[in-house]
Amino acid sequence: MSFTAWLSLVAICCLGAMSPGPSLAMVVRHTLGGGRGKGIICAWAHSIGIGIYALVTLLGLAVVLKKAPMVFNGIAITGALYLAWMGVQALRSKGGMSEKLVAGKSTDSFTAARDGLAISLFNPKILLFFLALFSQFVMAADSLWGKSLIVFTPLIIDGLWFTIIAMLLSHKSVLPKLREKAALIDKLSGVVLILLAVRVLVTI
Repeated sequence: MSFTAWLSLVAICCLGAMSPGPSLAMVVRHTLGGGRGKGIICAWAHSIGIGIYALVTLLGLAVVLKKAPMVFNGIAITGALYLAWMGVQALRSKGGMSEKLVAGKSTDSFTAARDGLAISLFNPKILLFFLALFSQFVMAADSLWGKSLIVFTPLIIDGLWFTIIAMLLSHKSVLPKLREKAALIDKLSGVVLILLAVRVLVTI
């Protein structure tokens, strides 16, 4: 995998992690309800689920590409359309972060880890996102190093981002600022997702 392709992967993974959603709400809930440590545990448990999805998606797409190139192209086109739809939805979003940042009751470390893992593994939108995203990178992953980058890049970025969230939310003055930036994050994500969808369609 080229350095340029990897940077593209990093950028999309960053935007995917930063986009407000149930994963953010779960990490915030455990951070505000159980403290910084619980939030970090939840964050990295969630990232493990992301890594599992990334590995399964990569291996599955690699098999399809080898045995049925036409089917692979169909998946890539479907994925591009899904990315475009996500982009439009993000552009239309008003950054409803306030409704998502809801604190819950204090829990133990096991519960924080369980919830973090579950919110990623049982979210079908994550699988669809990876199917759409990896269709353009799977051909570049022609070595064990390239495959490792594709799997560990989203895992590490996801864990680091939500760790940052957990640490920042330990300071009550930060939460209002995070809410204020929600709309901007949505708009930026929308533009990038639409551009990525166009790139996928052009390169098929």
